[in-house]
Amino acid sequence: MSSIAQQQTGTAIMSREDSVFSKVSWRIVPLIILCYVVSYLDRVNVGFAKLQMSQQLGFSETMFGLGAGIFFLGYFLFEVPSNLALSRFGAKVWIARIMITWGLVSAGFAFVNTPTAFYVMRFLLGLAEAGFYPGIILYLTYWYPSHRRAKIVAMFMSAIPVSGIFGNPLSGFIMDAFGGVGGWAGWQWMFVIEAVPAVLVGLVVLYYLDDSVAKAKWLSEEEKSVVAQAIAEDTKHKDHSAHALSAFKDARVWFMSLIYFCFVMGQYGLTFWMPTFIKSTGVTSNLSIGVLSAIPFLSAIIAMNGFGRSADARRERRWHLVIPAMMGTVGFVVAASFTQNTAVSLVFLSLAAAGVLTCAPLFWSLPTAFLGGTAAAAGIAVINSVGNLAGFVSPYLIGTLKDMTGSTAAGMYVLAGSLVVGAIAVLRTPAKLVNR
Repeated sequence: MSSIAQQQTGTAIMSREDSVFSKVSWRIVPLIILCYVVSYLDRVNVGFAKLQMSQQLGFSETMFGLGAGIFFLGYFLFEVPSNLALSRFGAKVWIARIMITWGLVSAGFAFVNTPTAFYVMRFLLGLAEAGFYPGIILYLTYWYPSHRRAKIVAMFMSAIPVSGIFGNPLSGFIMDAFGGVGGWAGWQWMFVIEAVPAVLVGLVVLYYLDDSVAKAKWLSEEEKSVVAQAIAEDTKHKDHSAHALSAFKDARVWFMSLIYFCFVMGQYGLTFWMPTFIKSTGVTSNLSIGVLSAIPFLSAIIAMNGFGRSADARRERRWHLVIPAMMGTVGFVVAASFTQNTAVSLVFLSLAAAGVLTCAPLFWSLPTAFLGGTAAAAGIAVINSVGNLAGFVSPYLIGTLKDMTGSTAAGMYVLAGSLVVGAIAVLRTPAKLVNR
């Protein structure tokens, strides 16, 4: 066969493969984005509730930060078992179970009236939601090879800024509009109303999601073969250990956990405290805070998807993580220096959001490039659970520093430092291990 004929054949194969994966994406991605929008809204809407809840219930900044962070202790404890359960029982049933459970727990926050009840409910919410995010990351490895996955994960994680864009104004509106209705405060109505979608979408997942390529009735046998061959070719180099315990013994898994911890510090420091950051510049209306809080998330959507596409096109992972981390660092430092100026603070909070929220989806192209089999289920869960302990440390630390200093600036400097450490660690990762 001539070189021209071989090139034409290769182009035809790639065109066919692109068409099949486009079909897969249109089926899977919109639903998982919707799931994560609902998940993230129920996870961080406590940051909006704080604007009324802390004052009405007498919570200090430290109490709120501790309660916000305790979510991740429950999350940590049940993360690995939950991901192994998903691997065993299938994504459809397990993700639906997770969503329905967390929806019911989230609604229960309307009845919180003491710090202890707040801590307990946040812990239970973490238990309920554990396994959702790493479960989706694992699920995507069933459908996409490495060189297609960064773009898809970035699209999936666009749910974080989307939840901020729509959820923050919605939360502010509910709190202002429903306050006093039926004798309830606005924050109580917010928890109940925003919990309903989790239960409804969970039922949709049970009906709509497929556990694997082989079970996808909407794909022809030829299309299933295209996906299966791409996955098989991609996974030849991976560690397919049959033992979940191997993930705990792999030094690379723990190094990835360190990197993720640093980036999650920035992510949850931003998303939990964004309303407070905006309020500290002098904005008072809940709805206005919600609308202004949405602006940084718009910049994050653009950055996340731009970096994700670029990383896949170039098959380069490390610098596509380092640059957003540095963007986040600069954003936090400058925003912290202009806390009395709403416009300047908002511009650099937008830069910080674009940076830190881009780090998370791009990060997952690192460990999923070398983990496979049962080791992937356990490894992804270990990395996510250890990394998400930063979700406990970050809000608690910022709350404590705010009580000590009376300002949010010190907390933002800490978040900036964490991103620098994460960027340095990424550059210590061998390029040949992750650039696929």
